[in-house]
Amino acid sequence: MGLKSSKLRFARAFIMVVALAVLLAACNSGSKNDGATGNEPAASTSGSASAPGSASSDGPLGKYDPPIEVTTVRHLSEVVENNVLSVLKDETLEDNRWSRAYEQDLGIKIKYDWVIKGNDDSDQYLQKLNVTLASGDLPDIIPVSAVQLKQLAESDLIEDLTELYEKYASPLTKDVLSQEGTSVFDAATFNGKLMAIPQLESSIERSMYIWIRTDWLNKLGLEPPKTMADVLAISKAFAEQDPDGNNQKDTYGLGMTKGLWGGAMGLEGFFAGFGSYPNIWLEDASGQLVFGSIQPETKKALQALQTMYKNGEIDKEFGIKDGGKVAESIAAGKIGMEYGEQWNSIWPLQLNVNNDKNAQWKAFPIVTESGEPAKVPLKFSTKRFFAVKKGTKHPEAIIKMFNLHLEKNWGETAQFDYYYAPPEAESVWQLSPWTPSPPKKNLDAFREIDAARKSGDKSKLKGEAKTIQEKLDMYASGSTEGFALWGWERIYGPEGSMGIADQYDKNNQFLMDKFVGAPTPTMVERDSTLKKLQDETFVKIILGEPIEAFDKFVEDWKKLGGEQITRELNEWYATTK
Repeated sequence: MGLKSSKLRFARAFIMVVALAVLLAACNSGSKNDGATGNEPAASTSGSASAPGSASSDGPLGKYDPPIEVTTVRHLSEVVENNVLSVLKDETLEDNRWSRAYEQDLGIKIKYDWVIKGNDDSDQYLQKLNVTLASGDLPDIIPVSAVQLKQLAESDLIEDLTELYEKYASPLTKDVLSQEGTSVFDAATFNGKLMAIPQLESSIERSMYIWIRTDWLNKLGLEPPKTMADVLAISKAFAEQDPDGNNQKDTYGLGMTKGLWGGAMGLEGFFAGFGSYPNIWLEDASGQLVFGSIQPETKKALQALQTMYKNGEIDKEFGIKDGGKVAESIAAGKIGMEYGEQWNSIWPLQLNVNNDKNAQWKAFPIVTESGEPAKVPLKFSTKRFFAVKKGTKHPEAIIKMFNLHLEKNWGETAQFDYYYAPPEAESVWQLSPWTPSPPKKNLDAFREIDAARKSGDKSKLKGEAKTIQEKLDMYASGSTEGFALWGWERIYGPEGSMGIADQYDKNNQFLMDKFVGAPTPTMVERDSTLKKLQDETFVKIILGEPIEAFDKFVEDWKKLGGEQITRELNEWYATTK
């Protein structure tokens, strides 16, 4: 088929995707680094990605001579605009330390077809990207969501990168992109061909912990939880035994929001305690995918929450309170326990400590009914992929730039304090249009810090570990400025949440979402309806509706598209084995 007819077919196929832009491209970023001198003049360039005569070394970091030019598109976030470009001298979005590195080290000059202000999930950016994709007039390197990637692959408008990845990806890149298994490649593979380079986003960072006010535990003579029975007992005590000592029944055992799920005050970790894993797809004993929300264990978790609500252990108004409102209750010292990710000590828990210097929180591992180590559910986090337009002269260029970004931040020649997080602009890594990072980088930093702490020698710390240790030292100084870093100590200190992540990882406790592909046709049509049905039913049950409503929900979920989605997902899953 000719390229022109492919464009026409793609434009027609993409109409549905544009209309459903809300489902498209939830693209993330994340990375960091140290560097050279900073004001090097830009190297002269000639040629383009499609210019004849360009040649490159076969190595992962081989330089093109003469240089080539590649086109792409991007967003300009407020963080980059206000916290990076506004404070750096002689650097712009088009000419900065990262663009110079790609040009000087690899012979690749980056040109932006367009730049939109705002985040990569803003309406304006998504609309502009959708129009670009629907037109078929594509840049050389295209940042896309899973849905958009599928459309491009089916329209034969992008390059097969399978062999190029094997040939050009550096050992570091291959190691980083495989640290969470094959899931990121499964998401970018169609008919056995790798059609984009995935920008792996850490799923491990979404691990859940139980955050508990340990000053309340101590006051009431309670031990940290080892089972779900302990969690329920702590919740009851916090609500009934006046832990704040004001002689009023005005405290709650468990903080949660009307949205039920999420990185702060979410319930994923609570449900996991009962062997229930809502919102992710699991493999059953027969090797088939099943949806965690409709399994019998979910009913048991809902029953427990309903009992807690009746007992006054949960805010009576939780059903109308978002995270900001629940954070206000935490800040006011009215909540003693919540489930959340490792950063919860920075927000919302630091708010409580700022108001009450006697308040103390600590992360604990999520627990199970039996006391056996819990499985920690992790939703697939990679949402951004870099595809290459069909016919581009040097499709391997994106792989080389991934190699360089990782090398300059985490490789043997890393310059972290220049390319990732210099003191004057800690988000400088975001100047690069692609920002791959190791999914275990924070865990690795903790391990380095912990080893240095135990050996008594912090002098060898470098990169991210050194930057974090400086924050811990400032907190330990006891200064007012240091107190604002209490949350960092609760993450990376001797009793921090990252120590639990280390335990999760070494014990193989992570339970990964098994579905990592683009939404199926029925998912596109019905998924938002099914999620609304689920969450509304769960909230009603917690508020007191008979528990049998769960059985009705399961029946309705299947009839309204869930059964068909399950079939479609299992058809996809069979292609990944």
